[in-house]
Amino acid sequence: MTQTKNNNHEITASEWEVMRIVWTLSGATSHQLIASLSEKMAWQESTIKTLIRRLEEKGFLKREGTSRPFKYLATLSEQEGINLQVDRLFGNLCAMHIGPTLIRLVKQHQLSQADLASLSTVIAEKASTAPVKVACDCLTDCQMEDDGGCQHDQAK
Repeated sequence: MTQTKNNNHEITASEWEVMRIVWTLSGATSHQLIASLSEKMAWQESTIKTLIRRLEEKGFLKREGTSRPFKYLATLSEQEGINLQVDRLFGNLCAMHIGPTLIRLVKQHQLSQADLASLSTVIAEKASTAPVKVACDCLTDCQMEDDGGCQHDQAK
């Protein structure tokens, strides 16, 4: 799949509902989207059409065909969309909090045996080059403390 026209745009929670249907059906007509989302979310047709239009403008959907009902195709795979959102989220976190966040995610969510085996392999590979502590990257002058916190944390 190709990257979006403008990957600076984020997909809102409502737009994700549209994208999930498009990904699940490997493309969806406007009628399919309206029927599914009207039932699932109790949204009006005009709301759904607005979400479709916004996703087109952001470059996440492209319209196929010249007559109605139009078919909409995703311009990126579901995994690419997930990666984009996760990278944006983790890019906003202090580097010190990424590890605890990942641990929480693994504990909170059901994972397959294959997923856990892959995670174990990745963790084992990263362990050999991992630092003892990950430094805060929120401030340029952050000084790590022995307890793993930052000097600026104590000023609060």
